[in-house]
Amino acid sequence: MKQTWRCFGPSDAISIGEIRQTGATGIVSALHHVPTGEAWSVERIKERLQQIEQPGGVPSGLSWDVVESVPVSEAIKSQTGPVSHHLETYKETLCNLAECGIYTVCYNFMPVLDWTRTDLSYALPHGGHAMRFDLLDFIVFDCFILCRKGAEQDYSTEIVEAAQTRFVNLGDGDRLRLSNNIVAGLPGANDNWSLADVKRNLDAYIGVTPEMLRSNLVDFLSEVIPTAEDLGIRLCCHPDDPPFPLLGLPRVMSSQSDYVTVLDAVDSPANGVTLCTGSLGVDTEFDPVSFIAQLGHRVHFVHLRNTMRDGPSDNNRHSFSESEHLAGDTDMVATIRALLAEEQRRRNQGRSDYEIPMRPDHGHALLSDVTRQSQPGYPLIGRMRGLAELRGVIHGCS
Repeated sequence: MKQTWRCFGPSDAISIGEIRQTGATGIVSALHHVPTGEAWSVERIKERLQQIEQPGGVPSGLSWDVVESVPVSEAIKSQTGPVSHHLETYKETLCNLAECGIYTVCYNFMPVLDWTRTDLSYALPHGGHAMRFDLLDFIVFDCFILCRKGAEQDYSTEIVEAAQTRFVNLGDGDRLRLSNNIVAGLPGANDNWSLADVKRNLDAYIGVTPEMLRSNLVDFLSEVIPTAEDLGIRLCCHPDDPPFPLLGLPRVMSSQSDYVTVLDAVDSPANGVTLCTGSLGVDTEFDPVSFIAQLGHRVHFVHLRNTMRDGPSDNNRHSFSESEHLAGDTDMVATIRALLAEEQRRRNQGRSDYEIPMRPDHGHALLSDVTRQSQPGYPLIGRMRGLAELRGVIHGCS
């Protein structure tokens, strides 16, 4: 597998020079400063390419292998507002990426909030930090901070009562921190919305069922996949994170069966999968080996990370913490073995895309990571440890 590293561009606290020392050979990046719905120009793409491949005019030895992400606008997801314009700018961005030699594009189709955590710096026994999703804290936010209409009906009476007790005992600072973690704390998740922004965007999905949202996704893919095919671009959808409904919103990419439905609906090699073992692994039914056996030929990008289910749960929704890469609920060794077998199948078939790019995702903050400013979930030492462990498994399974 191609070992890659996520880089957030010039604002990233981790430099290209430091990334070179991790052993990664590829970069995963995006133009987060370009507003959603606006096309990425060739000039801006080439500027980022230069920052990655020729920083200061000196070759880095790194290549920009994957775009994560070209965001899908709320207009497209909800099919309200300037849908046609946003579809055209999305296709224009794909054309410009292909012109610059970048052919793997990750995206997601989670409405309003993208990946969601309640604690971005959860203290671990050894002194490091991890990210965590505590369902009880999320219900505190949903029912008593956001005060979403009808929120209490989505949960059991017992856990709502427990959330109310926790809310009462939280100070103003803790309430603000929880709200910021969920709404504005995550890289690439949104445009730093306020609570009012979240409420306004939620209104666009009133009455939208999972079937309707899935239909909107299929409509989006039906529009952009022919362009991707012509360009040789591989689009790959990231799963819902976490893989269950939040804020009364439907989720449509949370399971193996969800992927089968969408990939069958738009049956093209350009319509593919970002396999995130951490996101899908929160679901007790997730089997990575089965997933790869059925859908491995459409996996274009892999996030190798792990999560551990813990704490409060309710109606098939679970609390979980980001775990060590080899120590969570997902069998990472079996996953890597299955991915290496898929790569060999591709070689045997003569596929040019036999090497699957992967990156270590969401490492623990360790040692100097704890005091160094970096994007939540993206520390230097914690991810380098994860990459080293994954690299060891790859060598052991090869």
